[in-house]
Amino acid sequence: MTDAAGRVRTADLDRSIARLLTLGTYGSVALLGVGVVLMFVAGISPLAGGPRFELDLVVDDLVNLRPAGFLWLGLVAVLATPSARVVASLIGYLRRGERVMAGVAVLILAVIALSVALARGLDA
Repeated sequence: MTDAAGRVRTADLDRSIARLLTLGTYGSVALLGVGVVLMFVAGISPLAGGPRFELDLVVDDLVNLRPAGFLWLGLVAVLATPSARVVASLIGYLRRGERVMAGVAVLILAVIALSVALARGLDA
């Protein structure tokens, strides 16, 4: 769009996405930082390896202040932030009626979902 309203809406979407990426990054760093501090306090070496990722244990680890829960949640947040950006873009494009760009966002999400599914299949 070339009109003033289109430029304002684009700027609003860009600002919203920038805030999302900033919050996702800060949240990830904070969670990873807490996990590292808890490892240091517990005397766990970062080179010692760690437990496998099990989603059902993350909440228990967080409640009991175990480092693994914070580290895994921080890593999940790092990985989820770019996908959240694509979802936010998709919503913005749909609201503005930009079907082509919405289609591109859907295809990107499909590629992400396919890679996750293939990775889980390889892990099994």
